[in-house]
Amino acid sequence: MVAWFYILRLKSGGLYIGATTELDQRYQDHLSGNACRTTKFDPPVDLVYSETFESFTLARKRELQVKRWSRAKKEALVAGDLTELQRLSKSGKGR
Repeated sequence: MVAWFYILRLKSGGLYIGATTELDQRYQDHLSGNACRTTKFDPPVDLVYSETFESFTLARKRELQVKRWSRAKKEALVAGDLTELQRLSKSGKGR
């Protein structure tokens, strides 16, 4: 079963991180306010990042990993700035 790890940009500017087996449907649920409390009160403005995995278990592991990251590391991932992501990881500043 294919699954996704994803990041949403919220109206407040924050990031929401999740995992799902139905990315399009889950995004629509977030947009309609039916997915979770966070996006009900702070709706998403865009799906800014996603990765595909072979199973929900792997996508969920990635979700838990990235949730522990600093805001700077998450923003570097979203921006596709691998140099900055590596710099933050090596220095410990991203933790």
